[in-house]
Amino acid sequence: MSAYFFQYLFSFILALCVCLYITPLIIQAAHRYDIVDRPDNKLKTHREPVAYLGGIAVYLSFLFTLALTFSFSRDVLGLLLSGTIIALLGIIDDLRPLGPKIKLVGQTIAVFVLIKSGIYVQIIFLPLPLCLLITFFWLMTTINAFNIIDIMDGLSAGVGCVVAGVLFVVALLNGNHMIAIMAVSLAGALLGFLRYNFEPARIYLGDTGSTFLGLMLGALAMIGSYTERNDFGCLAPLLILGIPLFDTAFVMYIRWRRGLSVIYGSPDHFALRLRKWRLTTRQTVLASYGASLLLGVFGIAMMLSPSPLITLAILGFCCVCFFLTAWLLKKVDMSM
Repeated sequence: MSAYFFQYLFSFILALCVCLYITPLIIQAAHRYDIVDRPDNKLKTHREPVAYLGGIAVYLSFLFTLALTFSFSRDVLGLLLSGTIIALLGIIDDLRPLGPKIKLVGQTIAVFVLIKSGIYVQIIFLPLPLCLLITFFWLMTTINAFNIIDIMDGLSAGVGCVVAGVLFVVALLNGNHMIAIMAVSLAGALLGFLRYNFEPARIYLGDTGSTFLGLMLGALAMIGSYTERNDFGCLAPLLILGIPLFDTAFVMYIRWRRGLSVIYGSPDHFALRLRKWRLTTRQTVLASYGASLLLGVFGIAMMLSPSPLITLAILGFCCVCFFLTAWLLKKVDMSM
């Protein structure tokens, strides 16, 4: 780590400062051209129109930082090209909403580009076709999971910042410089963005940012090394990205039970239920950060455990906590 310490520190500070500088400019431009999210007194309960396109600030800060601090290898270029496709798709969707089928096609193309560049799940005891299939479903899930939790000021960006920080630690433990530099750059950009996205938000990530965030973090988590001490360490990313994955599964289950489409929005998210219960928006978001950090620590513990039984015990304990939390949240009355 000492050999790269100043590069990591410089990358974090640079991404942070660039995002702090760019984001107000995008806020001004969004209001000038009326690219804003207007309240509808249903799912959108903010008082005034809030600027969209915050994802552009995160994307540009991340890209600018890598351009100045890191060599563009094939892996990095594949990640950036795939991320650019997702970001462009998100910009179009933020300007003029696209249908679910079109977004699915665009996301599939981005994942295909990533796989073509050689970035996919590599588990020795699984055949290549199965690894590619797991890669596809994993990335499609993470892309949409961060989009799904982007329903509260600072939630998606803040959880993404925590996850990026955990992935940075994982990369340091494994001596993976590429993942470390990308994770710390993304964390810096997101922290800068939170200055304007935390309650009361002046700008939202939009689909541009949330889907880009899901792809980057999903890919960085996927290509990390977790099985040096035990084979079940490969399950650690399920906990590291546990908050968005939990909300995705929870929302899909609730909508399925109610006979609703899983595609369209409804007030079923864990964060909205916590706020309806008794927490404020700020308390809900901070609690989500804390839970994400705790799950990240558990994920690292799974990776470092010398015993598969301990790893499975940690995972089992977290699964019980997830089910108990879902059971309690399901009891919150969202009808009023």
